[in-house]
Amino acid sequence: MSSTGARHLSRAALSRRGFLGAGGAVALGALIGACGGDGGTGTASPGGAWSFTDDRGEKAELKARPERVVGYVATAAALYDFGVDEQIAGVFGPTKLKDGRPDPQAGNLPVDRLEIIGNAFGEFNIEKYAALRPDLLVSNMFLENELFYVPPESKDKIFALAPSSAIAAGAVPLPEPIRRTADLAAALGADLKADRVTAAQARFEKAAEAVRAAAEANAGLKVLAASASPDLFYASSPDKNTDLIYLKQLGVDLIVPEKLDQNGYFENLSWENAGRYKADVIMLDSRTQALRPGDLGSKPTWKDLPAVKAGQVVPWQPEPRFSYEGCAPLLEAFAASLQSAKKTD
Repeated sequence: MSSTGARHLSRAALSRRGFLGAGGAVALGALIGACGGDGGTGTASPGGAWSFTDDRGEKAELKARPERVVGYVATAAALYDFGVDEQIAGVFGPTKLKDGRPDPQAGNLPVDRLEIIGNAFGEFNIEKYAALRPDLLVSNMFLENELFYVPPESKDKIFALAPSSAIAAGAVPLPEPIRRTADLAAALGADLKADRVTAAQARFEKAAEAVRAAAEANAGLKVLAASASPDLFYASSPDKNTDLIYLKQLGVDLIVPEKLDQNGYFENLSWENAGRYKADVIMLDSRTQALRPGDLGSKPTWKDLPAVKAGQVVPWQPEPRFSYEGCAPLLEAFAASLQSAKKTD
């Protein structure tokens, strides 16, 4: 992935302003898939030194456990689900909608008490960031050494103010960034044995098995992950997005587009060619920057797609927050949709 998402993926991602574009991610550089360093374990002792090795293989080191953490909103929201709370001082990325309500990316974060130093791609107020006196900057990483939503042109100034830690979120199956976020949360003092965390993990594992069972029961159903923008329909590869990789591992028959972009994330289709791939189910990007089914009435080819005619279009969050609590409901909803879906031919 890269800079922003499916139109973000498309606009923000496809152009350094978008990243998970088109149903998947995007970008301008090579993707990272493996964790580096010592496995990313963190160390801390009461009143003592603190360190955490992230997925760049870089070790953040401080004299004490970070007390003021600033993060990309989805990363911060995932940490919050694992029990990191008072340490989160500020966020950047899609945090509030135009009407003031929390963006879905914010998850359960108490956004009204947090300093928002940027609410869209390209927005990162360095002065506000400095004023927060950050101990640690955290973000997801879809492209090698690129922290999501940290403007490349300002990164040197930003990184000079505090150490940073990145969670690899590209080209790895969904459980991996969840596990790594949990590692970081534990290093920050979260109790991974807390009832809320263990219950969420059990729910996630149950949901994953529900997807596996639905895929087996409805073998042969073709599923296409996609994102819609005014000019293009993006068909996403199941070999790049972390959730699609996992669904494929669980047995879901995901369509692989034939003419992928140079990074292998998706195929750009004109609306005239939106029906190139015959899908029984379409997973359609549901993020705030992407067009929804209700926005596509003017696209004749959309209405002619077999999955659309059958009413088998399901919401898709190409950029989930990487916690068990954040991902379990997504798997549950998909399992239910897959279980009730029918072949369209």
